[in-house]
Amino acid sequence: MDQGLKGALGLTGPEACLAYYRDWAASYDQGFASEMQYLLPAHVAAAFMGARGQGPVLDVGAGTGLLADSLRQMGFQHPIDAVDFSVEMLERAAEKRIYAGLFQADITRPLTLPRRYGGIVSSGTFTAGHVGPGALPNLLAVAAPQAQFALSINRRVWTAAGFDVALEALAGDGKISDLHLIEVEVYGAAAAGIDAEHAADRAMIALFRAA
Repeated sequence: MDQGLKGALGLTGPEACLAYYRDWAASYDQGFASEMQYLLPAHVAAAFMGARGQGPVLDVGAGTGLLADSLRQMGFQHPIDAVDFSVEMLERAAEKRIYAGLFQADITRPLTLPRRYGGIVSSGTFTAGHVGPGALPNLLAVAAPQAQFALSINRRVWTAAGFDVALEALAGDGKISDLHLIEVEVYGAAAAGIDAEHAADRAMIALFRAA
């Protein structure tokens, strides 16, 4: 496997992130995702389907489209849009012809998208070196009333970055409801022989509805 994962989790700042994913895009699926048995996109898709999520869906930090591909394989037929910081990753996603729309944007800033999404999903974006809980209000701003969310949040940053506190605050303020957490494995057994430091990583899938 390339050294993608270790480097990605140590990223600091948007410029470093853009450069890293520009170089990683070409090998992401067949290198990292395949060799590490990256399970997280399918876990998020299954959680969203289990919550009876509807579309149109916004796939946040869509990358090369692994989460949307999992949704399609599970029979989800509603339109899916992609948003990602990396143009190169979106170009790879476009090749799969899964998405209705593809948008390059920094989700840590307000999004110039309409408030139309009945579902908002994300796999692998809320993790070390990436996006913190400050982006959650930006996602809520483009969610239709009662939109179903399914967001993966790596356990390494769940409390360290304050996701637990942020979600509790949003619930307490009445901005989200029906918050449920599902803990899942991020990688399959093959990861242990490739990256022992991260092979046992786990993530929380936060399921909730917009107000």
